[in-house]
Amino acid sequence: MTQEPPSRQTAVIAVVDDDDSVRAALESLLRASGYRVRSHSSALDFLTGEPGEAQCLVSDVQMPGMSGLQLHARLIAMGLRIPVIFITAYPEAVPAPLACLPKPFDAERLLAYIETALRQPR
Repeated sequence: MTQEPPSRQTAVIAVVDDDDSVRAALESLLRASGYRVRSHSSALDFLTGEPGEAQCLVSDVQMPGMSGLQLHARLIAMGLRIPVIFITAYPEAVPAPLACLPKPFDAERLLAYIETALRQPR
């Protein structure tokens, strides 16, 4: 039996970015689009919260401490299969099978990526 994907009103999107302005803009965009948002300034902050609560993660790649790619690997090691969309000024640093949007990115494209991620079986 397959589980229905979460709706915009119930889906929790986690945002992890060390840049306050990027994080605030993403949070505003996602809330205005009907999503519930959990915002974090670092990968460690996200991991010490409730990472399993998120249905999708939007993360920067280059961050102090733990990078977005390291965060992704940690989630897999923890058994959490959360779809991750990377946003980065360095798209060449992201392996090809992972979703990546170069900064600056189009808001509608990000929202389309999130909708696709939410439809993926977990």
